[in-house]
Amino acid sequence: MISAPRPLLVAVLAFFAVTMASSAPAGRPNIIFILADDIGYADLSCTGGKHARTPALDSLARDGIRFTNAHSPASTCTPTRRAFLTGTYSWRQRPGSAIAPGDSPLSIPPGTTTVASLLKSAGYRTGVVGKWHLGLGPEGGPDWNGQIKPGPLEIGFDHAFLLPATGDRVPCVYVEDRRVVGLDPRDPIRVSYREKVGNEPTGRENPELLRLRHTHGHDFTIINGVGRIGWMTGGKAALWKDEDMSDTFAARAVSFIERSAGAPFFLYLATHGIHVPRVPHPRFAGRSAGGTRGDAIEELDDLVAKVLATLARLKLADNTLVIFTSDNGGVMDDGYEDVGRFDYHPNHPLRGYKGSLWEGGHRVPFLARWPGRVPRGATSDALIAHLDMPATFAAITGTPVPAGQCRDSYSILPALVGEKTAAPVRPHFVAHNGGTEGPFALIAGDWKYLQVAQPIRAADTRGEAGAKAKAKGKAGGPPMLVNLARDLGETQDLSTKEPAKFAEMKALLEKIRAGAP
Repeated sequence: MISAPRPLLVAVLAFFAVTMASSAPAGRPNIIFILADDIGYADLSCTGGKHARTPALDSLARDGIRFTNAHSPASTCTPTRRAFLTGTYSWRQRPGSAIAPGDSPLSIPPGTTTVASLLKSAGYRTGVVGKWHLGLGPEGGPDWNGQIKPGPLEIGFDHAFLLPATGDRVPCVYVEDRRVVGLDPRDPIRVSYREKVGNEPTGRENPELLRLRHTHGHDFTIINGVGRIGWMTGGKAALWKDEDMSDTFAARAVSFIERSAGAPFFLYLATHGIHVPRVPHPRFAGRSAGGTRGDAIEELDDLVAKVLATLARLKLADNTLVIFTSDNGGVMDDGYEDVGRFDYHPNHPLRGYKGSLWEGGHRVPFLARWPGRVPRGATSDALIAHLDMPATFAAITGTPVPAGQCRDSYSILPALVGEKTAAPVRPHFVAHNGGTEGPFALIAGDWKYLQVAQPIRAADTRGEAGAKAKAKGKAGGPPMLVNLARDLGETQDLSTKEPAKFAEMKALLEKIRAGAP
């Protein structure tokens, strides 16, 4: 974590600068952090995926480094995003450690050090484009018809263009900075997650109006032919079209890069792809071998391609660190009936899916390109996590981190640039799903301790791979000890064969949970 004395940090940075100066461009790099949604460990071509083509993402892996032991801070959306921004596990933070409803207040208190505020203090122009899902506004929730504050601009971002929550939740509008985009004041928005508002049809009452059928939940207000979670009325001029969302975020990301090209910038690009509802643009329909889900992956790759092309066009590629990863592991059925094949495991060879403590819930793709600094075509098995970004970006820019902030963040700069170190850059990692009380899992070296062996959802077990995984799952199972180096699929419980290691891992988790770094 960020505990190295300042002189040591300066020395490390100086060594880094000297050793890399011959090939690296001068000055601080631009930083683009692309956080995809629900992309699994094996969903990309470069990570073994065979059901969708991802040439842009493959180029990142070819021209940079691919981490094979990278983890989202949680196996669900909101706690991962909060931990990434704050450098602190979400389970240490109240409230906001679970999946946020669409009308939640901002879950990161203004004044909290974030990756954006750190880089802003270093002279960076900071922007966020895409899915937010961290709440907006004060206690009681946002005023969708007025100024929406506090939000990203109160925690370090200069600009924001947001999907407020998720595509399957109301309100189905974009927010730019502090206002809903395109809102007609004569048609005010009303949102509720408690009772029906307005007279709009719902998926439960009017299934004949749906173009995308739901499998569970998602049967409230119908917008753009899709049933959502929650009720909404009004704001018709501001409603998004799901099939245009990826192109909209791409255009906004490109615009931010173009407007920020004269100074160092940080862009947090949080794609909606491939979260449900998966409604790819018609030009992607049927392009992949993986049905609707595969088409959405190819659309996501197209978004990344547009960002990379912009960097090349503006001659910024050589001085830009681009990172791509996912907010949690892959998922098959997440509430809607996708069309197409389900005979593959998006997280192969890992066990489990989004929402679980198994590796498939939180071990995710992680690609990084930084010409002249990051070795080309490299692979690293270093243990890293998204909440390491504040410490890493602070090390890259020489920015001090305020005392007591970003407490679980470690600098992975040595691993990023391919430097051999005597000790791991991150000694351990705590995985969880959401909430503050667990259950939790701990990874330290080759070992993993799970407080409970979680079941695998039946909805995620389509196809042969899923069926085999389902057969291994036991609801409410006892704690487990796994050696990931020998058993990446987490099939063998070693708790009775290795009682000393089991006790050691259990005690270490309890110590970390009690407040230790």
